[in-house]
Amino acid sequence: MGDGHLRMVPGRRNAFLEVNHSFAQKEYVNWKYQMLKSLCMSGPVLRKGNGKRKAYRFTTRQHKEISEYFAQFYGTGQKKIPRTLVSDPVILAVWFMDDGSRCRAQDVYFNTQQFDLEDQTTCLSLLSSFGIDASLNRDKEYWRVRIKTSSIHNLFSIIAPHIIPSMAYKLGYDPVETCSIRSGVVQNMNS
Repeated sequence: MGDGHLRMVPGRRNAFLEVNHSFAQKEYVNWKYQMLKSLCMSGPVLRKGNGKRKAYRFTTRQHKEISEYFAQFYGTGQKKIPRTLVSDPVILAVWFMDDGSRCRAQDVYFNTQQFDLEDQTTCLSLLSSFGIDASLNRDKEYWRVRIKTSSIHNLFSIIAPHIIPSMAYKLGYDPVETCSIRSGVVQNMNS
């Protein structure tokens, strides 16, 4: 659902996963690579794009199980969220690290603008399964998922233990607050 992209090369039997982020998120790409390195032939590499953009990315080998995910997510030719998708706290944390954002204390979003309203509703149901209350929020001509203020603490208590240090800034809008929010969430979880 986040920033990974499954691809099927025409004429090949199986799909592969491409993970591609800004070079500034190198630590995050390396963390993802460590989780998936048994499926990869080589590690992440720096890639210069058009202009000044530098990307850091890796790909997995083609694999039958990745092809099964490709069929679920891209079977219609456009990325869709399978209605049968099951999540856990780690998957929710990765989704937040990929697509989550926080603006001011009361505004936490999942940037799901690329999905249609049916998929957005699936996102809301997925969050609801964790006890997280969310709604759709208009972002220009698109929609995105907005976490209701009453559920922000619940979301952060679920994902904070799985957020890597370089992505902890997403839990708050400034570094000082991020540390205090994360400490508070972890402290409350241990109580």
